[in-house]
Formats: sequence, structure tokens, C-alpha cells
Amino acid sequence: MKNNIRINIISQFNQEDKAIIVPILQTNEPTDELEKVAQNFGIDALLLKQDFKADFKEIHVVYSALHQKVILLGLGKNPNTADIIRAFRRLIHEQKTKLPNTVCIDARTLPEAWVEYLVNGCILGTYDVGLYKTDDKANIPLLGNEGTLNIISESKNLEAFIQKGKAIAETQMQVFDLMNAPANKKMPHTLAKWALASGEKYNYSVKVLEKQQLNTQKLNALLAVGQGSEHPPMLIIMEYRSPKATQTVGLVGKGVTFDTGGISIKSSTNMHLMKSDMGGAAAVFGAIELAAKLELPIHLIGIIPACENVVDGKSFKPSDVINSYSGKTIEVIDTDAEGRLILADGLSYLTKNFKVDTIIDLATLTGSCVATLGYHAAGMFTSNDELADALNQSATETGERLWRLPLWDVYKEDITSDIADVRNYSGKPMAGAISAAKFLEVFTDNHPKWAHLDIAGTAFGDTEFAPHRTGTAFGVRLLVDFLSKI
Repeated sequence: MKNNIRINIISQFNQEDKAIIVPILQTNEPTDELEKVAQNFGIDALLLKQDFKADFKEIHVVYSALHQKVILLGLGKNPNTADIIRAFRRLIHEQKTKLPNTVCIDARTLPEAWVEYLVNGCILGTYDVGLYKTDDKANIPLLGNEGTLNIISESKNLEAFIQKGKAIAETQMQVFDLMNAPANKKMPHTLAKWALASGEKYNYSVKVLEKQQLNTQKLNALLAVGQGSEHPPMLIIMEYRSPKATQTVGLVGKGVTFDTGGISIKSSTNMHLMKSDMGGAAAVFGAIELAAKLELPIHLIGIIPACENVVDGKSFKPSDVINSYSGKTIEVIDTDAEGRLILADGLSYLTKNFKVDTIIDLATLTGSCVATLGYHAAGMFTSNDELADALNQSATETGERLWRLPLWDVYKEDITSDIADVRNYSGKPMAGAISAAKFLEVFTDNHPKWAHLDIAGTAFGDTEFAPHRTGTAFGVRLLVDFLSKI
């Protein structure tokens, strides 16, 4: 369902408002806020104090003497921006069929900047994960023609926060759709089509190299991974340039639209989740589109190597030695370590064809990273302390957590090959995320400001918004914050 919610700033609520959300921070003495709520709506203050503690994501519904639905939303203690988004998203997600077409949010006690996050969360709360269900959709008045969100505030400087929160949410929901789409609805050309449409809409350039051009330009690692699929691989090149740009950043995202593991086939237990193996590409798509939408003062290059890794008589095999765009040869030990192969060509293409100040690649790359950090943080690999600090700052600001892991040269032995320049997998049951990062480093042309983000555990996860695992758009807010601060 298309999101056309109108968002207004008003100075106070009125008696005609049928649904009012009151967010409350948890403090040692929340009684003052609850006293105000009780006084404003003619509600028993003692009952409020007994029943509502303002715990994080706590929702408490009461009705005023004028039959208004008053929803108290707990924000917990010291919430970060991701917490604010989650709290409002959960409320709207749970209440969306029960809310009228006009909803008021009393933001008078919140910092102005938090309006961005509450708007973002409210819009995300309307997302419907049932992309291909044929049942009639539930009626959601807030998404109807008259759907309106009124933000009660005494500030007159909220418009920029509102527009940013709305813009990010709209792009995030497109990323959700891409991540949640199954393999038969999402092929390399689907990603290319998305990028071309976004570029045309938001005025940035997009170029797509198809199979013949990949052959001509010798992107052989990407071709090798995709050679078993009936859907040919592609390289998607996006470029947004602000006239105010003083820095150029290159982003490379892994775009494996489905990963069987190839000849080194995965277990069937969770293979269906491998529709999410283009989470790095999705994050780059989101960052590029938002840089253009928000007119960030940056020059941004996005490179997406896109392919399927499937089982076929033409599939590449363990023991193959393949060439790459860099000119280096690669011994294939495991065809399920395919993401680093296509990223190798993506990184080399970026460094050979563009002059960039910073490189960041993102990929749902290794189960090793999930085993290390679980589903709450992505692994960060970089030798540049300044870049690590900047990314960590953005991770803290956005709640999209990163944890720095080593990139020491002692791990080079894991990717040493007897017969080729490098091998794609160590074969060892440990340090898999690190050896993958060391492999990618070979193809960065010794760039002094490169970071690799392994988002395998964070891009697609269990959430309270869907009964099974779903896309999270991890990396989008992180990258936008990072790019905004350069």
C-alpha cells in the first residue's frame, strides 16, 4: 500500500482529535508527566501511575472523558535514535488497524531532533511484509486518502526533521521490499532496473554493464560466479555528484540475489534465507538514493556486482583458477565463498576507474561474523583509525552497531595459494570473517582509507514486525549519517 501520509505541525491538540500519542521518557520520577496527561484528558492520575512505568516500547491505552484514545508510549531510559524509531514503529505496527485517519503525537517534551526519528518510526510501522499475499489487505485508515499525522510542538523549526525522517523511511521500505523478495522475483536485472528507476527519479547517473561488456572489460570473477545461472550477471555503476562536494566516497555492495552455495552447496535448512544475500547492495542503493534525495554535499560512487550463485553443469567449481578484473588470479577453494569474488571485481573496478577519498564495502559475507557478533552488530575491518572512529560515531548515533575486528597481516597466510596469486577461502574453521577481509584487501589497490563491513548478521533478522526473518535495511541510516558528516 502506497504511503501518502500528510504530516503537519500544530501547536496544541483539540477536542476533535480521536487518537493522541504521548511519548514519555522513563525517569526516577515520571509523575509530573503523568499528572499533566491526567489533567489534560480528565484521566485518573493514580491509575496512570500504577499501570504505566514508561518502560521501553511499553504501550498503555486509556480513554479520556471526551472519548479520545490516548496512547502512552514508553521510551525507556536514555534511548538512542534507533530506540526512538523502534518504539514508534512498534506502536504503529500494532495499532495501525485500530487508529483513525488522523493521529496526533505530543512531541512538546521531546528534543526537536527526535521528530526525525518518530516520523521515521511511524511510517515504517505501516510497512506490510506480505508482498505476495492475495488476501484482502486490512484497512489502515492512516494510509487512506485523508491519512494525517499531526505533530504537536511549540517549535517552528521541525520541517527539515520531518522531511528527513519521511525520506529515509520511504527509501528503507523500498530496501525492505528488495530484501524480502524471493529469488524468482529478484534477479540481477531486477536490481539494475531498480537502480535505473531511482537514478531517473532523483537525478543521478546509472550505468549497467551486461554480460558482453563484462566479458570485454574482463570482470572475470563476477562472470565466474554467475556463469551457472540463466540470469546473467551485471555490474551496476551509480554516481551522484553534488556541486558542493569536497569529498568523493566509493561504496561497493554485494549483490548476490540468491546463493545456493554453488557446487559447495549449502544445507537446505536455511537456504531459503539466501534471498537476502544482496543486503550490501540494498544498503548502497539506499545510501545513494538518499544522498540524492537529501542533496548531501558529497560526490558518491556506488558499485554493485550482481549475480546468482546456483548449481548447474556450467557452474564454477572448487579447484578452479579464475582471473579477475585486477589481473590477479584466484584459486577457488569453496564456491560458497562467492561474495568476496564478486566484491573483488567491484573494488578493483572502483579503484581503477574512479579517484575516491574513501572506500566502504558492505556485504552479507560470512557466517563467521554472525558466530562472533550475533545479530546485533556488524563486523568492521579497516586499518585506518580515522575512518574507524568516524564509522563508530555514526554507528553510535544511528544504533546500527559496528565492532572493529583485526586486519593484521598475520592472517595473510589463510589466503595464500600454491598455484594462484590468492585463494578465496582458508579452509579453517576459525577466523573466517577476518580471512575474508584480508582477501578483499588484496583488491583495494592499497587504498589508505578503506573499510569492509560484514553485515551478515544484521541485514536480515528476526524482528517484532514479522513472524519470520525479514529485511532490516541495516547500513542505510549508518551510511547516510556518515556521509552527512564528511
